Amino acid sequence: MREMLEGGGPGGVLDVLTGDYLAELTMLILSRDPSSGYAKTFLAQLEDCLRLALDRRVCIVANAGGVDPSGLREAIRDLGVDARVATVPNVEVGGGYAYLGAFGIARAVEHGADLVITGRVTDASLVVGPAIARFGWDRTDLDALAGATVAGHVLECGTQSTGGNYAFFDEIPDLDHPGFPIAEIQPDGSSVITKHPGTGGAVTVGTVTAQLVYEIGDARYPGPDVTTRLDTVSLAPAGPDRVEITGVRGEPPPPDLKVAHTSVAGFRNELTVVLTGLDIEAKAALFRRQFEAAARTEPAEVTWTLTRLDATDAPTQQQASALLTVVARDRDEKVAGRAFADGAVELALASYPGFFATSPPGRAHPYGVFTASYVPQGEHEVVLADGTVETIEAPRVMRPLEPMPGPEPDAPAPTGETRPLEPMPGPEPDVPAATGGTRRLPLGTVAGARSGDKGGDANIGLWVRDVRAYPWLSALATEETVRDLLPETTGHPIRITRLPRVHAVNIVIEGLLGQGVAYNARFDPQAKGLGEWLRSRHVDIPAWLLEDQ
Repeated sequence: MREMLEGGGPGGVLDVLTGDYLAELTMLILSRDPSSGYAKTFLAQLEDCLRLALDRRVCIVANAGGVDPSGLREAIRDLGVDARVATVPNVEVGGGYAYLGAFGIARAVEHGADLVITGRVTDASLVVGPAIARFGWDRTDLDALAGATVAGHVLECGTQSTGGNYAFFDEIPDLDHPGFPIAEIQPDGSSVITKHPGTGGAVTVGTVTAQLVYEIGDARYPGPDVTTRLDTVSLAPAGPDRVEITGVRGEPPPPDLKVAHTSVAGFRNELTVVLTGLDIEAKAALFRRQFEAAARTEPAEVTWTLTRLDATDAPTQQQASALLTVVARDRDEKVAGRAFADGAVELALASYPGFFATSPPGRAHPYGVFTASYVPQGEHEVVLADGTVETIEAPRVMRPLEPMPGPEPDAPAPTGETRPLEPMPGPEPDVPAATGGTRRLPLGTVAGARSGDKGGDANIGLWVRDVRAYPWLSALATEETVRDLLPETTGHPIRITRLPRVHAVNIVIEGLLGQGVAYNARFDPQAKGLGEWLRSRHVDIPAWLLEDQ
């Protein structure tokens, strides 16, 4: 926070500083103690920086209120700094929290708030709200709202748009401490993404593309205030560490708000044993039979995973070893606890040769699940800095069979909507003409990727930096190819969206992550490394694409 406030010289360059603190997992953690269910790290940052922000006349907008925005407001007042603090309270639905939009934030900024504290709003709303206040947009300014939404999406994960988690990280100078991104938003909603001079990392079309395709779904990016058409986004360099975002089109928002439900579903226990050297499969089978026979309880769910990390004739013991993991889940802590896991200790001298575990058996720990539901758009409230409560009216939404604003000439004609919005997969791929030979190399030789989670679904954004390579990537990215390259997708529906304006393809694998990150369904529970696995898989690449690699 201090770095962003002090950057740009004594006069500063920021009008608004935003902070996004609420991942799905964060909401689960905060909801376990609603009496203090806000981000304590934000409060610690304000202790250090609030007076500096006031001196520089920078408005701070953050969703750090979590499940208790009013509690955070009171904690800020206890800091003893004379600041005008407004809040956007949550809308709670059946134990979950609706994703609210930007107009409550805008109202608070318009009335002079120094800080706007929200609970669950969409990440981009933290940026869209101040832009509404600055430029006087209303709910009919759909293109401007959509443009600011894209800027907010690029900013929401901080340094992921300045070189962090970037596929071509070895090309980024000074990545030891990348600077945070800044959006210069214009009255029409277009923007330039940049960073403070002298900070590390880089802002390039590549780094911005990587964040643009992060956890997006398809070409229609629905939000409470606008549906952003990602197939209309154009990116272009605008100078050193400057990328311009233009051309973004917006449609009316969907008729429903998404509601995020996170809850503790039971208790989870895990044990991993190491299998070394020869006969890995037989050793795993023996231990599993013995362990199941020795277990004193029968948890509701038990899964086994054998991870073959071992190599033949390995030069080190670690390289000769595989991992066998058993996971138990049950609503009763005792059933999934030591009574389940202690059998491993009893087998230590009676099982396969070379037996040892990565850690001793332990007790079970709570695990959570994420589910989403939808409720009709409605009113919500904003509490201004003087305590006045104002109502934010519901938007005019996209109803079934209601015509939508015309698409770009080369975009497919949209149809009527249902709840949620009809997916828009983009145009069919153009099959490139076969010229010259091919070489079988990792996909990442020419393509970047960024992956992540949306509840239980995994999302992979793929892109190429050479426009000539896009027809090849677009044709390559089929359901059949994805299943071939990522065998773990077997049995899971796959949705593929093509975004030719940014030379990207987005892949959604439904249900790969079970019931969300806290459920811990797989080795990489948030699919953060899934894109890099895909980049490592070998494909046939046209030789002419490799000439400049």
